[in-house]
Amino acid sequence: MNTGLKITAFAAALAAAFGAAYGIGEGLDPVVVAEREPAHDERHAPSSPQAEEGDGHSGHDSTPAGGLQISEAGYTLDLRTPRVTAGERTDLRFTVRDEDGRALTEYRREHDKELHLIVASRDLLTYRHLHPTRAADGTWSIPVDLPRAGGYRVFADFTPAGKGAENLTLGADLAASGAYRPGELPPPRGTARVDGYEVELTGDLRPGRASELGLRVTRDGKPVTDLQPYLGAYGHLVALRAGDLAYLHVHPNGEPGDGRTEPGPEVSFTATAPSGGSYRLFLDFKHDGVVRTAEFTVRAGADARTPASGTPEHTDGHGH
Repeated sequence: MNTGLKITAFAAALAAAFGAAYGIGEGLDPVVVAEREPAHDERHAPSSPQAEEGDGHSGHDSTPAGGLQISEAGYTLDLRTPRVTAGERTDLRFTVRDEDGRALTEYRREHDKELHLIVASRDLLTYRHLHPTRAADGTWSIPVDLPRAGGYRVFADFTPAGKGAENLTLGADLAASGAYRPGELPPPRGTARVDGYEVELTGDLRPGRASELGLRVTRDGKPVTDLQPYLGAYGHLVALRAGDLAYLHVHPNGEPGDGRTEPGPEVSFTATAPSGGSYRLFLDFKHDGVVRTAEFTVRAGADARTPASGTPEHTDGHGH
């Protein structure tokens, strides 16, 4: 089965350097670029992302990336907790402010939530999809416990209430203090294991061109045909570009109860990479009442290859 995906791409600013020690909190959602819908792709990101050096695709910047700006369209992400301590549970607090500095208190619900918060380490080895709580004064908060010190990026994905309001993704840097040891990006593999499940990824991610990505979920060698809805869909895919953590959020066109979307074992996405380079993909799926995350490394560009099967990549699968 092929479930097409819409993509919501956004733009935001990025931090430049890590200090000796950083870190951050808990919970996340998935990524990859999807079926081209001009209105949604071109509304975000005033500047084109840079192609990864040496990937041979410096001209493939037609698809905007997101998550690289702290302010956009008159709204600013005010991260009230810019630092945490690795391994310690801390309330992460932030506010979205309008151009007059007032806290935004009215949001449009999308995929069952007013706001989706993504937290990812800059080495892309820690990923969280969180759903914080909003107080009456517009302050959002959620407890986080980031496992490792280092630099992190926080993404707030939301749509202000009001006619004609557009979806935005604003980003800010978060630091987790502690002994910092950067990790290596895992090599591309065609399968990932999480909590006894195996997820197979097929297809290529191409810069500037739409392509099909398929994900098949099995457990103990048997297809999982009873995936449960999570945030209004059978799967959510998030993609982050290595190097600058450009953010792409893809939503399936199909949804539970539409008469054509099956609850597994396959979920498909149509994706377009904003440039060549390495990407980290995070697929969230729900089964037996638990949300799990399968993680993949893929390469888009001249030397891209369909992820080779082999030893599956293992993940902790609990970012929610």
